[in-house]
Amino acid sequence: MSRPALIGDIGGTNARLALVTPGEITPHDIINLPCADYPGVIEAVHDYLERVGATGANAPQEACLAFACPVHAERVKMTNNHWAFSKSDVRQTLKLSLFKVINDFTAQALGVPHVAASELVEVQPGKSQAHATRLVIGPGTGLGVAGVFPGQRAWIPLPTEGGHVTFAPTDDTERAIVDVFKQRHTRISVERILCGQGIVELYQAYCSFEGTEPRFTHPAEVTQAANEGDRLATAALLRFLKILGDVCGDATLTMGARGGVYLCGGILPRLLDWLPKSELRAAFSNKGRMGTYNNDIPIWVVTAPWTGLLGAAEALHNEEVF
Repeated sequence: MSRPALIGDIGGTNARLALVTPGEITPHDIINLPCADYPGVIEAVHDYLERVGATGANAPQEACLAFACPVHAERVKMTNNHWAFSKSDVRQTLKLSLFKVINDFTAQALGVPHVAASELVEVQPGKSQAHATRLVIGPGTGLGVAGVFPGQRAWIPLPTEGGHVTFAPTDDTERAIVDVFKQRHTRISVERILCGQGIVELYQAYCSFEGTEPRFTHPAEVTQAANEGDRLATAALLRFLKILGDVCGDATLTMGARGGVYLCGGILPRLLDWLPKSELRAAFSNKGRMGTYNNDIPIWVVTAPWTGLLGAAEALHNEEVF
């Protein structure tokens, strides 16, 4: 039997590592390792392989690792932790015949086609076109935006930096929010708002409108307060989802994403009960003459916990991923 391949989805805090059987997509032996516990990726991989017994004659000869940072150069430096490495050094040290390094949101995009239907929560019904781009967007520590297109021989990832486009307010409240955000930031991208810290700053903006001292400093606190009926936390959460609808609608038009919209990341699965109360769908379709274009495009929240690992497994032998 062929050796398993190593796959990984590595963020600023945690490294999710797994093995995958050749010819399959489903990861196994998944372990989540704190990045802070290791000097770098090589040490983390060695520890992981020891833990799962994939050493010596069983050691992987192929690997695909996804990182939450730019990966186009030979040397990769993590954005939100101390890891840095040379691709060739990792390949040689781990004795890999195949080593692919991809961006973490490229992995999310490539993983979406392999997510089970039971792990998709419908936000907006619609009809997806089979041979069309799918939009994959996810608020988390930042805002990831990517596409994936069904090529004739393989899924083709469409990486973007769409989270860094300029935020466009659509009403007086959002123009006031921009004024508050500009007290801390010189430029307001959509990522400034559509991320965990953005939830906090939206809440703080609503507090400033009423001259109230903010009581919460963490996104989970804001969410919990909204769940308990706090008026300003509720306003912030609903505004967050409305702006997400605006941004998803714009990205759908830009990308021509008739294949559907997939909302990923760790934030939205915690807000499922809020989606029907929000203006996300209305904002998504509020595109003037193009409203009908967006109105019948399906939107789902992806609740699968290992979408990035599925994408890394897909990328391993995908001829469109280099």
